[in-house]
Amino acid sequence: MTHTLIDEWRPLFQAMTPNVLAVLALLAVVVVLRFILLRAIVERESVPLDVRRRLVVQIRNVLGFVFVLGLFFILANELRAFAVSLVAIAVAVVLATKELILCLSGTALRIGANAYTIGDRIEINGVRGNVIDQTFLATTILEIGPGHVTSQYSGRAIVFPNSLLLVHPLINETFMKQYIVHIMTIPLAVTDDWQAAEKILLSIADEECRPFLEHAARHMKELEGKNWMDVPSVTPRVSIQIPEPGRVNLLLRIPTPAHRTSRLEQVILRRFLLAFRGLART
Repeated sequence: MTHTLIDEWRPLFQAMTPNVLAVLALLAVVVVLRFILLRAIVERESVPLDVRRRLVVQIRNVLGFVFVLGLFFILANELRAFAVSLVAIAVAVVLATKELILCLSGTALRIGANAYTIGDRIEINGVRGNVIDQTFLATTILEIGPGHVTSQYSGRAIVFPNSLLLVHPLINETFMKQYIVHIMTIPLAVTDDWQAAEKILLSIADEECRPFLEHAARHMKELEGKNWMDVPSVTPRVSIQIPEPGRVNLLLRIPTPAHRTSRLEQVILRRFLLAFRGLART
């Protein structure tokens, strides 16, 4: 009886053995490649941390894609044999994995539009922070907040599905990469000497931005040539806004290194408050 069962199942085992061996070989190759590449990246201490983190994520995603693609080719004959019966199963799978498919579609949109990458500061659906990881299904960011008031880390990591890219607009605050344009709002009462405040604010901004102003202008010029876009001037300037009766807002626009926005803003605000308070006392 036992011998008969073995004889009946032997053809199935013989048909499956090459595929199993091929899958195991593919898995071994992917694991070895991942180990070698990650070790090489970790040992390159001269490469900046953000660059190494980006390379680690890209290697992981590429090798995962290669493994899935290899499985598809290895099992192509079996899949072709069951194609007719799989149609009904596929419909059920699509309905059951709708969210996963949307996430993959969001990933395709992100890659196609080059929306963001590791290290970018983004905002989507009220979530704002620096991108530290991205996969085919989700993106992980270190939260910055609260809101747009500050640019400090909250200490929380937020993971959002890539499907959000299909239904919500994405803001990339570091689209210009090395240098960005930042706007600060200084609220005043109409009875305050806003003209003197404007001069003080502009003078402090010019002084604080002077060390990197030339380099920022050069960077913006390069972006203009590469991306065929009109880049804003890097010269600090102040605009006036009246949000409501009795109030005046001074809007200071300055260039700033992409990841020093909060520090530069705090320096300018503190110097302005001290200078403006001294002016008011006199």
